[in-house]
Amino acid sequence: MNTPSALSTGTAEAVHLPLQMLIVFGSAKLLAELAERLRMPGIVGGLLAGILIGPSALGWIQYDGLLHALAELGVMFLLFQVGLEVKATELMRAGKTAMIVAMLGVILPFLLGWAIMLGAGHPHLESIFMGAAMVATSVGITAQVLAGKGLLKHRTAQIILAAAVIDDVLGLLVLAVVSSMGEGKGIDFLGLATTAVVSIGFVVAVAKFGTKTVNIVLPKMMEKARAQEGEFAIAVCFLFIMALLATYSGVAAIVGAFLAGMALAEIASPRLHTLVQGAGELMIPFFLASIGLQLDLRIFSSPSTLGLAVVILLAAVVSKAVGCGLGSYGLGLKDATRIGLGMVPRGEVGMVVAQVGLSKGNISQEVYGIAVFMAVMTTIVAPPLLGFAYRDLVSPDGEDDDGTRVRLG
Repeated sequence: MNTPSALSTGTAEAVHLPLQMLIVFGSAKLLAELAERLRMPGIVGGLLAGILIGPSALGWIQYDGLLHALAELGVMFLLFQVGLEVKATELMRAGKTAMIVAMLGVILPFLLGWAIMLGAGHPHLESIFMGAAMVATSVGITAQVLAGKGLLKHRTAQIILAAAVIDDVLGLLVLAVVSSMGEGKGIDFLGLATTAVVSIGFVVAVAKFGTKTVNIVLPKMMEKARAQEGEFAIAVCFLFIMALLATYSGVAAIVGAFLAGMALAEIASPRLHTLVQGAGELMIPFFLASIGLQLDLRIFSSPSTLGLAVVILLAAVVSKAVGCGLGSYGLGLKDATRIGLGMVPRGEVGMVVAQVGLSKGNISQEVYGIAVFMAVMTTIVAPPLLGFAYRDLVSPDGEDDDGTRVRLG
């Protein structure tokens, strides 16, 4: 028989989940609405909601395993939704420029982050981890800004998306190297080469042959499906399969989600687009809020720590903008600026590197906080920077400056 205390405990546990989801989802949507009314991208409101309800301000919510899982689902649906708007043939055309953009966008931030931390008197290994945290772009934020403006088909957006996928592979290879150094091991060149070949091969194979394969196999399955919304069910299963295969091949699950959407882009019905957008509206706020939730501003009570964090933030923005901009300078200054700013946000990728360094005891809590601050703030500043870069792209008649039809939004 349940005692009163047991019943109250059970009630408290039952209340925790819906209350937690209400606070996170409700605050993210409320501040997104406020941001839109102030003519700022709604995603800025979602990010700020996480900071407001997290340890930096009100302290209502702690980032835990449940929110991590919801955030992972959110970013997967975001990249899947973006992939549905991008055709593989268009993305492949950006390959050469995207490769140069990605490589320069990895080298310059890494060297600058490493040098700044060394100059500030931090140990060599700690400095290397900071450089690694500054390497990889988080495509989720940029993709949502571009999608919201109806610009995913613009040539700069194609290059940003392709470069971000390459960037993810390079970033994970850098993480593998610094993790080995952190464990006191030598660099396993054979293992790194194998990982590089498998991960790059997976991305190229799906981008090149995925659409053709899907066009043959999935339409027949969707025609035979009798369950309600069978097309959506099959598409989501395909999303999770590709995310799983991406993880096994050595790249992030979100890359698999993006490639899954891209493979389905040519056969997806309007109904599927609507349902995927609905799922995204539910899940994406958890991803946005989770980034803000992981920032604790209390560690910056020391002026020296705050000063170093600001320097690292400026370096993170400038190094990506300059490095990636130089990689695409042949397209002209305007497009190079758009691409450089589109590669600025680090988001969850930079935080993963910081978490690895902290768990291995290679970086201090102070440096971890600076890395998280850099990752969160580059994510927050990216939408207004992109808005400025693309401010003159859409003309009153609904065409961009290249004559491409775009959706006003």
